[in-house]
Amino acid sequence: MRDVYTKERQLQEELAGRIEQGVPGTEVLAVELLGPDRFCVYIDHPEGVDHALCERVTRELDDYRREYTVDVSSPGFERPLRKPAHFERFVGRKVALRTAAEIAGRKRFKGELIGADAQAVHLATEPQPVDIPYDQIVRGNLIDEGSK
Repeated sequence: MRDVYTKERQLQEELAGRIEQGVPGTEVLAVELLGPDRFCVYIDHPEGVDHALCERVTRELDDYRREYTVDVSSPGFERPLRKPAHFERFVGRKVALRTAAEIAGRKRFKGELIGADAQAVHLATEPQPVDIPYDQIVRGNLIDEGSK
């Protein structure tokens, strides 16, 4: 499973610069492998993500489409969180995280994001809060709490 996350990080590094340069204003939030020959690129843009933007990003990835099925998606309600700035923006919200190695005896966490600094995120979880270093996070997403 670790190889999947390594490949995702590699793809994200490759694709982010290319997409962000080719489609100005677009941010690559995450790349997730959906299978050995399929991946999804989650993007955001200050003016929002619509079908036309997803199509432009897909065209930027034409050479990847020889080897992979490429999906391009808006962040949705369960927005992917990977970078410190992503976590900092959503302090106070509930998140779900998965880690590469066990922390406090587990690899899956759900709780309120009570802080984020340069090294780690800080979650209010049961039975006690936990600090999770960014380099251990392999998946992070907001939890959709419905309309408020």
